[in-house]
Amino acid sequence: MPPRQRAIRPMRMRNKLRAAVGVAVLALLAAGCGSNPVPPPVMAHGVAVREPLVDPRPYGMADMALGLDVLGAYCQADQRANLVLSPSSLASGLGMAYLGARGGTARALAGVLHLPAAGGQALAAGLQARSAALRGLGGPGVTLDASDQVWADPSLPTERAYLNAVATGYDAGLAKAPLLKDPEQARQEINQAIATATGGQIPHLLAPGSLDDHIGWVLTDALYAHAAWATPFDPHETSPGPFTTAAGRPVRAQFMVGGEYRAVSAGGWTAVWLPYRGGKLAMEALLPPAGAAGCALPGTLTRSVSFPKVNLATQVSMKPVLTRLGMGVAFSPAADFTGLSRQACCIGLVEHAATLAIGEKGTVASAATAVGIVASAGRLLPPQVSFDRPYLMVMTDRATGEPLFMARVANPAAR
Repeated sequence: MPPRQRAIRPMRMRNKLRAAVGVAVLALLAAGCGSNPVPPPVMAHGVAVREPLVDPRPYGMADMALGLDVLGAYCQADQRANLVLSPSSLASGLGMAYLGARGGTARALAGVLHLPAAGGQALAAGLQARSAALRGLGGPGVTLDASDQVWADPSLPTERAYLNAVATGYDAGLAKAPLLKDPEQARQEINQAIATATGGQIPHLLAPGSLDDHIGWVLTDALYAHAAWATPFDPHETSPGPFTTAAGRPVRAQFMVGGEYRAVSAGGWTAVWLPYRGGKLAMEALLPPAGAAGCALPGTLTRSVSFPKVNLATQVSMKPVLTRLGMGVAFSPAADFTGLSRQACCIGLVEHAATLAIGEKGTVASAATAVGIVASAGRLLPPQVSFDRPYLMVMTDRATGEPLFMARVANPAAR
């Protein structure tokens, strides 16, 4: 069955890029009944070791590979569907789960995550560098906040080594919530924390009843950015134009028209680079050859661009795709998450939701991931690039290549 999709429609933007909320949540189920009264939210923080400075770019490349794997798998399942996701958010959520995995489970997760290092100081230093680079993307015209948290039921033990690892790699602390005694209260507490961290972009990440089946841990990652295009599109130049959907149906979309942008052409593909203010972030829009399905990426010019305004929203279950990508053991009783707790068994669910809106002034985006773990007990006048058929978009950190958001637009006029 194709993933469940929500509507995509052209829209106009407010005058600032309210890019991005990336939220990754991992819900880990544990055995046991009852819990102590709910203590204050933040209870402890592992020992974060200051690792040697290393290059974060291999981790940006790894997250890009993860995003392309997932995007390609869903595109192949339904080439007519729109899809938006946050590779960075998904990688953070699964990455925190990886730090608790052992044996074949860890190897499967590492393969799907394309981790440059499997463990030890190399991995700790790489994850720390990745997190530092992500948190350093703010600057003139761009506000970016990233945060990670481990939530645990007060009655359940969490390995100290695990808390040290997530503190070092993700700067994540430990909070207590009544996940076993009162899962509905815990759900509301976690949702409120995520809503606050994402500026209200993700108010209801966890659905009612989602924590009822002995969930003992929830790992959350939140990413929020507010920025503006380096060169805003002139709204007076925005006008309707034809777009041929992935189904071959002509529709009308609102096209923004801009001046000269950097572009690269290869193998029939054209990639246009649209920078945000400050120069650290950019959106790469990838137009395939005419007639192509748009499910793959291509193998320095300047171009003007005719680019449709879009409003993308997706909610999908990623368990089938991650299983096909090689994570099957992590979903089976043979999984090993004893690095997190001796009471953790295997992944039971992986849910991901994301939104992306593009307009004259910038971009709005949000994302959320939930992973549940089951218990054991010189310039010439350039030609214009018109994005008038299905295409891809990737919002990246220029320095590291970290993909904050990724989308495939099959029909910008869909509602």
